[in-house]
Amino acid sequence: MENVLNKEIKKIIDSCPEVGRILDEYGIGCVPCSVGSCLLKDVVGIHNLDPEKEATLMYRIEKAIYPERNVAKPVIDATKKSAPKKITYSPPVKKLVDEHVLIKRLLALIPTITDYIETSMKVDKDLILRCVDFIRTYADKYHHMKEEDILFKAVDEKAEIIQVMYKDHDTGRGYIRQVVEGAEKGNKAQIKQNMLAYQELLTQHIKKEDEILYPWIDRQLSTTQVGEMFRRCTEADASVGEELPKKYEKFIADLEEKFLQEVAK
Repeated sequence: MENVLNKEIKKIIDSCPEVGRILDEYGIGCVPCSVGSCLLKDVVGIHNLDPEKEATLMYRIEKAIYPERNVAKPVIDATKKSAPKKITYSPPVKKLVDEHVLIKRLLALIPTITDYIETSMKVDKDLILRCVDFIRTYADKYHHMKEEDILFKAVDEKAEIIQVMYKDHDTGRGYIRQVVEGAEKGNKAQIKQNMLAYQELLTQHIKKEDEILYPWIDRQLSTTQVGEMFRRCTEADASVGEELPKKYEKFIADLEEKFLQEVAK
């Protein structure tokens, strides 16, 4: 089994699709990943399953790959119920998680905003560009840059999951460029398609960060590293001033007031 643990997950799933289905059952979504070069041992380790779940998962994977083997089934105490793991974050990582909340509030509004754009007589260019400003300034410059310049550099930047996060950021920026182009052209379909694509991408991206990446990074950090990261994040925030997050909190609140009322009508 050791050689399988050190094999790229995509190659394993390609040769044994059942492994992909098993991973899906455990909330480990490797099948749709376009890269798939993570090693199986890292895929399992990064999700921090409780020992009994991990033992059962590895048993099922080994049985799927080697059906002819007499694989010893792990002994599970059925009377012992493991409580769901509560995720706790270090202070600098918790700040990034908190910033996700405001971003998710915009993401939740995007379907309503795109419907509004689609049914309006003409494209509300100002609205679109204000949403783009939030995304580029708050979500990207204020938030993503702390991830890319501070958080990701605290661990192995070449790790597959970090590379996937970088790719998501770049893909999202591409969608937003298309939104701006659509706004300039008055192309409603282009705006809607790319805003919805951005929403879908960022929704999954944030979920991966909050539930998988951030806890994985936190488990690797020493107390000294946490302190240094907190210092650098604080300095990064100070460099843009406290008015910036307040400005965008108000922007989102105003959007919610406008569009949630539209939905309620």
